[in-house]
Amino acid sequence: MIKEEGALDGRDATVDRLAARVGVGARHLSRLFQRHLGASPLQVAKTARVQRAKRLLTETDMPITEIALQAGFTSLRRFNAVFQEVYQRPPTAIKRSLKAQDLEHFQEKCYHSFPSGNA
Repeated sequence: MIKEEGALDGRDATVDRLAARVGVGARHLSRLFQRHLGASPLQVAKTARVQRAKRLLTETDMPITEIALQAGFTSLRRFNAVFQEVYQRPPTAIKRSLKAQDLEHFQEKCYHSFPSGNA
């Protein structure tokens, strides 16, 4: 529910609302999360958002602002801070390194596609 539906994404999403949705109290839900996942509902939601963002960064050509919104972040600033915290580098660095890898792969492919012979 948190991962697939983004139950804790958005400005009005709260642990209280999620707890009501599944029919338990917020404190009980938090205890269940801690016991079974070792993290709070908000920590699990943050992890799911940043993982969605990383997947979008690596699998699409979407602009970073769009990735942040699609992943469930309410602001680009918060997205950048969380991403930096988790991956120890900003999302733009990952995007740049992927583009560099793509260019290197393309150049290598082009180099090997031409016959090397004495003309």
